[in-house]
Parts: sequence; C-alpha cells; structure tokens
Amino acid sequence: MKRAFLLGCVCLFGVACFSQNDPVLMRINGREFTRSRFEYGFKHYSAHAGVRLSVKEYADIFIASQLKVKAAEAQGIDTVFDFRKQRESYRASLLGFHLLGRNFLDDGTHEMYRNITKHALSEQVKVIQICKYLPQAATSRHLHMEQVRMDSIAEQIKRNTNIAFENLVERFSDDKRTRWIGRLQETSEFEKVAFSLNKGETSHPFFTPEGIHLVKVVDRKGAPEYKDVYAWLVERLMRSQKGEERILSRAEELKSENGFVRNPEGIGELLIKGKTEKELFAIDGRSYTGRMFQEFASSRPQSVKRQLQSFICKSLLDDEKRRMTEKYPEMRYVLQEYADSLLIGEVTRRVIDEPAMNDRAGLATYFKFHSSHYRWDAPRYKGAVLHCTDKRTAKRAKRVLKKTPFEEWTALLQQTFNANGTEQIKIEQGTFSEGDNKYVDKLVFRKGDFASIASHPFTVVVGEKKKGPDDYREVIDSVRKDYRIFLLASWERELRTAAKVEINQEVLKTVNKD
Repeated sequence: MKRAFLLGCVCLFGVACFSQNDPVLMRINGREFTRSRFEYGFKHYSAHAGVRLSVKEYADIFIASQLKVKAAEAQGIDTVFDFRKQRESYRASLLGFHLLGRNFLDDGTHEMYRNITKHALSEQVKVIQICKYLPQAATSRHLHMEQVRMDSIAEQIKRNTNIAFENLVERFSDDKRTRWIGRLQETSEFEKVAFSLNKGETSHPFFTPEGIHLVKVVDRKGAPEYKDVYAWLVERLMRSQKGEERILSRAEELKSENGFVRNPEGIGELLIKGKTEKELFAIDGRSYTGRMFQEFASSRPQSVKRQLQSFICKSLLDDEKRRMTEKYPEMRYVLQEYADSLLIGEVTRRVIDEPAMNDRAGLATYFKFHSSHYRWDAPRYKGAVLHCTDKRTAKRAKRVLKKTPFEEWTALLQQTFNANGTEQIKIEQGTFSEGDNKYVDKLVFRKGDFASIASHPFTVVVGEKKKGPDDYREVIDSVRKDYRIFLLASWERELRTAAKVEINQEVLKTVNKD
C-alpha cells in the first residue's frame, strides 16, 4: 500500500502549487474539505480503482470514507503508537522519494530486493493446526488413544469438505493460533510437514517431540513481494552508503533553496575548541546553536568536523521534511490519504471484520433469517456410511449415535468400536450429494449398486435427507462473507444518518475531472 501511494507522488514535485482560490466544497460534521482536497481524492481513486465515476458518485464515496475516519478518531485510533509510527514512517518514505528521485530509488530498491530473494530461508508458510500437547512420559496406550482421536478428526475433514477447519481448532486444539512461520523456527518434524503442503492443504496426523499435530497451510510465500516491502527498502536505502552520498549531495542543493546562512565565527570556535554557545548557522531564519550541536554530537563519536557536516545535513533534511507539505500541497494530500486509509482499515477491522469472523451469535442469527439463501439445488444426505464386521455391531452403532451431536459421530465411533486396535467399523461421514458416494446413492437415493467390503460386509447409513444446511458452520465461508456485507451496509447507513453533511453544489460543478 505504501508503494502505491508513493508512486502516486511521482508527478507531484514538478506540478505548480494549487491556486489560492481554493473554496470549501463540503463540510462533514463541521470539518471543512476544500475543492483541491476533493480533486486529489477523486483522481487518486479513479487511478487505482480502474473505474471512472462521476463527481457526484465519488462524492458519496468520499463522504462515507470521511465518516469512517471520524469514527476511527472517536475510538482514539489516531492516537495509538502503531498508527503514529506508520504515519511517520510513511512521511520519511515520502521525504526519501522527494530527495533521492525515482530512478535512483527504483534502481537501488530493486537491487536490494534481488539480494533478499536469493536466500531460501525467506520462504514462509501461514499455518493453523489441531494439536494435542503430550507429556514426555506419556504411555503407549495414551499415545494410541490420541492417535485414534486425531485420525477420526482427519477422517471427518476428508469426508466432509464443507466443515470449517477453524471450528475444529476451536473445539479440539491446544494451540488456536494462526501464524506465519519460517525455516528453522519449528522442530524439524513440524517444519518438514508444514513446508511440504500446498496452500489450502491439510496434513495427515503426525508426531513431534511436543505432541501430535494436524496442520493446515492457510497461505504460503517466498520472499515478500516487492510492493509490500518497498517503503522498508526506501528507508534502508537512505541509510546505505549510496543513499547517504546522494542525500549529502541533495543537502547542498537545499542550502540555496531554504535560505542556509553560515555563521563563520561560531563554526570557527567550534572547530578550534570543540564546543561553542554561539549560533552555527540559520535555515530560513531559524537559528541552530552550539548547544543544539552538542545534543546531536553526544551520540555520534566522530571528529568534530564530521559531526558538524552530519548536523548540518540532518538539520537541512529535518527542515525540508517539516516544510515539504507546505512547498508541495499535493504531498500533504498524499500523506493525508495514507493516514485516512490506515484509520479506515483499522476501524473497519474492529467494527466489521472481527464480528463477521467471530460473532457466533450474530452469524447464527443472520443464517437463521437468511437460511433460504443457502438451500441446495437438490436434496443432500447428511449422515454417515458405516461398514461393520457384523449385524450386531451395525445395530449397536445406530443406537450409540441416536442422541449424539453430528459433529461427534466419527470420534465417538472410533473410541467405542476401534480403540482396542481392532477396526470393527469403517466410517464415511459427511453431507453427500447424489453421485458423491456409491453406498449413499444405493441406500438413500435408490440408484446404482455396490459390492460390500469383504472385511466389513454389513453396510448401513445413518442420517437424513436435507434441502439445505442446518447450521451456519456448514457453509461458514459464505455466511461470513454475506454477514460482513450486511454489517458494512448497516454501519455505513448509521454513520450517514447521524452525520451532518453540507455540499456547495456550485463549487462541486467546478471540480476538475481530468
């Protein structure tokens, strides 16, 4: 995101300043927005969205975004350390872009990025797991029981592709984190399995010295993408020898641009005695004294001459950083647009994204009132196919499952019939469409045929036909997506209803659309 904003600045520095005739275009809850501020947002949005909107259409988007900014400020997000740090880091990146020039930055950052991507250790995977931590003194029986338990969960995942892995993590796992891991960060057993999986793939159960695991890779990446680390590369380039040499050269140019005036008397005394109370120089009328130099030099053990050169350079750069948004009004809007995007992203995460992901009651309620939206085109069979060694086992299994929640069927059957090392039942559990399973096709949909398994010749089905899912968790991804849309629309409507918006239609007509 930083790179996109930075590249949007490329043309700014050669553009003349806005006209002083910059009328107020609108007020949102008392906050004024000028025509130039609106025009910058309009051009920026059109360039990045790839859609050409009318001025009136963009005005609605602009108002909605500013109301979200206000909501973020009401929650104090603009005062938190992380936000302020990101904003200042971006301002520094802007300064680097301004001082070093696009060609120098692009050549330097691409060279640094190529060096980073040469290292295989930069590969990362994002994992979530169902795991059970086991003590070092665990008995063989304990290990076997946990193996059976994890195998039944793995089988459930295999048979029911609609089941949400995250829900199983919540119910069964000792570690509920979703996290990025790199090479050499985990045990060799865990690393070997995790890095062998593709995105979206789930492992078989496996043991490590910590316990037993069932891992899903949510995402994976090699080195981070260039655009994602561009701002960091700019900052690193500015601290490199090449960057420092370039900045020193630019600092010499700033002396004439920003009214730099040396005081030979003060500088002479400093170079002879190593300290002075006198003024050393002035930038745009602001005095920089020997006392200010001492504070700067105390953390930089160099010769006085080198310290003075560094102090002059830093003072010129700090002054340029402070004044650059005054010299280039467009840059002020670039910085403001970036800050707004951070605030909107964070407040949206808190108000919309987290509830859409984790508000179980809200998700269940939304599903209840919109369950017809998730109906299937044809009935499906929600249940299990049980391949049993004899009729008695089949009848007993049906009785065992009568009052047991569907999600616990496989685990209960494994523990009841297969825990002693003898597999009395083979289980296929899930929600089956016609054609998914030949046993369900024959015994439920009355189509096709099958040959019994020789070792488990008695095959029965337990379950019922369904026109749609019973629970939002069966279609959780779709429900979360729709619930988020619902929450977002409701939130935007509430913000707009409570807002006071005034638009000067005459000024709106004069907005430059090009």
